[in-house]
This record gives sequence, C-alpha cells and structure tokens, in this order.
Amino acid sequence: MAKFVVIGERISVTAPSINRAFAEKDPEPILARAKQQLDAGATYLDVNIGPAENNGEDIMKWAVTLLQENFDNVPLALDTANKAAIEAGISVYNRSKGKPIVNSADASGRIEYIDLAAANDAIVIALCNGDGIAKDNDERMAYLTTLLERGLEHGMEDQDIWFDPLFVVVKGMQDKQMQVLEFIKMISDMGLNSTGGLSNNSNGAPKTLRPIMDSALVAMCMMQGLTSAIVNPNDLRLMETIKSCDVFKGNTLYADSYLEL
Repeated sequence: MAKFVVIGERISVTAPSINRAFAEKDPEPILARAKQQLDAGATYLDVNIGPAENNGEDIMKWAVTLLQENFDNVPLALDTANKAAIEAGISVYNRSKGKPIVNSADASGRIEYIDLAAANDAIVIALCNGDGIAKDNDERMAYLTTLLERGLEHGMEDQDIWFDPLFVVVKGMQDKQMQVLEFIKMISDMGLNSTGGLSNNSNGAPKTLRPIMDSALVAMCMMQGLTSAIVNPNDLRLMETIKSCDVFKGNTLYADSYLEL
C-alpha cells in the first residue's frame, strides 16, 4: 500500500506574511515555509494564492517556478478559485516528482475544475458537496457520483480524483463527526482516494488542544482508509501519528528510526 500523502497547508494567503509575499513577489517567506514543511515530511505543498482575480496567472506561474526550482521539482497543489491561474501554473509545472493537484472541484459551481484537471493530466481534489455542505452521507455519495462520472467522461483515471468528505468543526458540529468517518470508509471501500482539510475539525479550539484533536482524528481517519490530508506538517504530534499509522497499516516497513524517515 502507498504511504499517506501529506499536503502542507502553510503557503497560504490566509497568513499575512505569505499574502504580502505573493503581492510583492518576495521569495524569502515562501521559501522558508516550504523548507520547514518539506523538512517535516510533507509530500506535496499547497500553494494557496486566494481568489487572485487581477494578476493570479502571473503570481501562480512565479510561485510554481520559485518552489520547483528551489526544491527539486517538489510536487504542488495549485489552490485558487481562478481557473486561468491554475492553468498558468500547470503550464510551467515540472511533473517529474508528481502530477499537479487542482484544488479544488465540487459538484456545483466548480465542477468545471474536473474538466480542467482532465485536460491537463492532473489530479483533482473533489469536494463532496454542492451549493452547501451535504446534510448526510446519502447526499455526499450523490455528489461523489456526479464528480466521478464527470471525471470518467473526460478520460480521467479514478485514482486521480481525490474525494474530500469535508471535515467539519467539532465545536458546533460534533454530531456530524462520525458521518465523516463513515463516509471515508465508503470512499475507501470503492477503491478510491480521499483527502481534505483535516485541521478544519479543530477550528476555534484552544491552540493547546488543536494538535491533540488533529492527531486523534487523523489516526481514526487513516484506519477508515483516508489516503491523504491537507495539514500543518510542522505539527510534530500530528506527523508522528501519521508515520506511526503508516507502520501499523503496513505502508512503511518498521525500523527503529521510522520517525526519521
């Protein structure tokens, strides 16, 4: 089985320093965060440039080139609502270490991102929602079916569609947590890949609790068959949990030094 895919979430316009770095094309804050995440064990780096309505194409091309030239063609997830910016990023992307990830499609207003991924031989993160969060797993499965059929119609391999069950915040949606876990198992039983913003679960919780909650949830999700997550790789507890789960699942051969791999 393949090792769990960690997509590092820390190169994002939600961080003021990174937002400023994109705006000013200042490489240092972006390179620093990239190195921190890769050193901690990230497989992919998410590059979130936000809506980027004005100069998104230029920013994304700059960011993709910057990161791949400095980190041996590191594989990237291109994260923006600007389709042209994703296409621009793919146009300069070196796929020698992995296909680009289009982040993301859904079953409603963003379904054309499936088409974009198909046209560019990319992976796509497919959110199992439509105009809002699915009310139950029957609705999630209907959205998944719509997304899967769209991808297959456009010639995609089903393994290149990574389904996101949508992790919801515990604080206020505690009653929905088991639904998400059950849906991950449903995805896995279909032989499909899954991912998502796992750290959303602990939004609003005290900083001291978030690593505990995230690491507990990732272990539960991996046992249900989750194959990837968008997380903070610099959370040591989380990464130790992921690496340990990979050992128990047989994805990594045990050695006394497995945490250092």
